Amino acid sequence: MTAKKKTWAWVSTLYFTQGLPYVIVVTVSVIMYKRLGLSNEDIGLYTSLLYLPWVLKPLWSPYVDLKSTKRKWFLYMQLIISIALFGVGLSIPTNMFFITSLACFWMAAFASATNDIASDGYYMIGLPEKEQSFFIGIRSTFYRLAMVTGEGLIVIFAGYLEHEFGDTSKAWSFTMIIAAFLMIILTTINFFITPKYETDEKVILQKPKSFLEVFSSFFKKPGIGVAIAFILTYRLGESQLVKMVSPFLLDTPDEGGLGYSTEQLGFIFGTAGVVFLSIGGILGGILISKHGLKKWMFPMVLSLNLPNLLYAFLALSNTTNIYAVTATVVFEKFGYGFGFAAFLVYLIYVSDGKSKTSHYAIATGFMALGMMLPGMISGYIQQWLGYEGFFIWVIIAALPSLILLRFIKYPPDFGKKS
Repeated sequence: MTAKKKTWAWVSTLYFTQGLPYVIVVTVSVIMYKRLGLSNEDIGLYTSLLYLPWVLKPLWSPYVDLKSTKRKWFLYMQLIISIALFGVGLSIPTNMFFITSLACFWMAAFASATNDIASDGYYMIGLPEKEQSFFIGIRSTFYRLAMVTGEGLIVIFAGYLEHEFGDTSKAWSFTMIIAAFLMIILTTINFFITPKYETDEKVILQKPKSFLEVFSSFFKKPGIGVAIAFILTYRLGESQLVKMVSPFLLDTPDEGGLGYSTEQLGFIFGTAGVVFLSIGGILGGILISKHGLKKWMFPMVLSLNLPNLLYAFLALSNTTNIYAVTATVVFEKFGYGFGFAAFLVYLIYVSDGKSKTSHYAIATGFMALGMMLPGMISGYIQQWLGYEGFFIWVIIAALPSLILLRFIKYPPDFGKKS
């Protein structure tokens, strides 16, 4: 296998493995708890708190830089995630299912956040800058494919078992155990397919000297205040949308929802969603590597937010037509894949330099904070405004990132492949 083919292989599998536990913890948990009878307020609050490890991961990211190799870190963390998901599956049929399953999700969340630190650091060490921008679309696509696998195939499977068993609790218990075995398989694949880059002496010499050095150097970067504000608001609308889309599709028309089944929800996300998410992510990475970040930043910010208009239309018109709903998901997934490519390249720029692994973790920690805080109150906002008002609010939430766009600084050709 050529070096190029090897890169395609490990980038694909590593980022699929990074995305799967994330989507299970922060998105599939929403659907699961909805099917198990929790309220929208509790779902929005408690599942948004699961973002906290991604917010706090900068606190321990220097240890990933200082101790051992990134490869060992992500392999061990993926094994822990497998154990945690197995615990979720076993806890669901118990009388204290909510507390025990939430505890296991917390365990998976901390391991997944650490896995992200190690995987991202490994990516930046293993590939030069120009190749990073090209493969950003590939890694983003497989990360999103993992998310659609969670929202799609896993949810479809859970919906099938709900009908087969006639027992929602038993169906989701079995589903989570299968997800745990899937993580074990992916961990094994990563063990055999990822090269050992960090044996190189140059990489060892670039390790930071102290914990304090890592943090202080990040906040001394030029224009870091505006950069952090942009990172916090880039996904302001999406952070709320992602928490309430599934309840919107699952709630009955009397509650303002569309009344779709679990299987229908999984099918929509897992078919057309997969295809257009892939197209958007790959296209975004290719265009940035061809023209540089500057040319595509504004169109990609728009593409991330404009599809939210379609959800507002569905809520306002009470449209339950399968074609209209599928088209909405298609545009959202394409826009997300396309728009997120620019965000990832910008995060790489902000993190560039010595201690890039830890700096990237700090940057993505702020990104997670921007997802967690709005997501925590999304259920309350939805209950206050109804689904119609909520989706209009989500559209308005795109304005801060569009305003800050003119103030952030980065080289126009950053990410452009020579």
